[in-house]
Amino acid sequence: MTEEQEADLDDQADDVEEEVAEDESEDAETEADGLQHGDFVELEYTAYTVEGEQLVDTTDPDVAEEEGVDAQGQEFKPRTIVLGEGHIFEDVEDAVVGSAVGDEGTVTITAEDAFGEYDPDNVQTVSAEKIDEDDRYPGANVQVDGQQGYISTIIGGRARVDFNHPLAGEDVEYEYEIVGAVDDREEQTAGLFEMYLGFEPELWIETEEVEEEVPVEPDEDDDDDAEPEFETEVVEKETIYLEAEPQMTMNQQWMMGKQQIGQEIIDKVGVDRIVVQEVIEGMGDMGLGGMMGGMGGGDLEAALEDADVDADEIVEELEGDE
Repeated sequence: MTEEQEADLDDQADDVEEEVAEDESEDAETEADGLQHGDFVELEYTAYTVEGEQLVDTTDPDVAEEEGVDAQGQEFKPRTIVLGEGHIFEDVEDAVVGSAVGDEGTVTITAEDAFGEYDPDNVQTVSAEKIDEDDRYPGANVQVDGQQGYISTIIGGRARVDFNHPLAGEDVEYEYEIVGAVDDREEQTAGLFEMYLGFEPELWIETEEVEEEVPVEPDEDDDDDAEPEFETEVVEKETIYLEAEPQMTMNQQWMMGKQQIGQEIIDKVGVDRIVVQEVIEGMGDMGLGGMMGGMGGGDLEAALEDADVDADEIVEELEGDE
């Protein structure tokens, strides 16, 4: 090969490298367009099983009413999710990433990626003694040895329990519309609480100065075994405040996982802490004394005198009735 030919090959190789670099740059710009992982988005959606057309989930109140699930205490409205956090099926998330507000689409999710393939080995016969008496009937959702399942049949002292997900083996068709991007952090927080707990609590975010104990950097001459020293500093903290309403304090998800849920929200919204406040409403003049007065805790005769009532007359009337 002559030097001229080698030079031509080198030039061609350089041209190819430039084209590849340009394509990669264009692809990166294209990928950066639209919604991306980490974005808060508001979705409307309805999902049915493909074959049986069984409702899987919906945000549409009309669909909920039509399917008879609107009386379950759930509010049907667009949901706030964070892309890239597994809040929706991965196939749907892939379709949403790169899209824009107002876009809509339909995604079919295979059984394997939805609720898993149906596994006959996950159907087991167990002693009915392991099941609460009130749940010993076909169709009851039960927990046996730490596994969640439902009773398919029960005869005598034996129950056939299916530990597959009720929708295992079903492909799912998922229709969605991107309603909006959520940028307000209070709205983001409320949306996350609704996703985790099923309702939106009243909340607000405040930036405030608080005193905090911080470790003091030891001097080089200090003894390595010396006790660490601390000093008080005033630092700024962003805090989510919310009231501990009965709907929250009695919520099983919150009671069992408040630390994990709180940490997730702190990380996603970018605040320092969450403060849950318990509010005790005043009772006006109905203090403890007032509550106990009619139960033997007060002076009955004095109360009757104040009311201008003759106690002897009341006794005579009662004896007359007898």
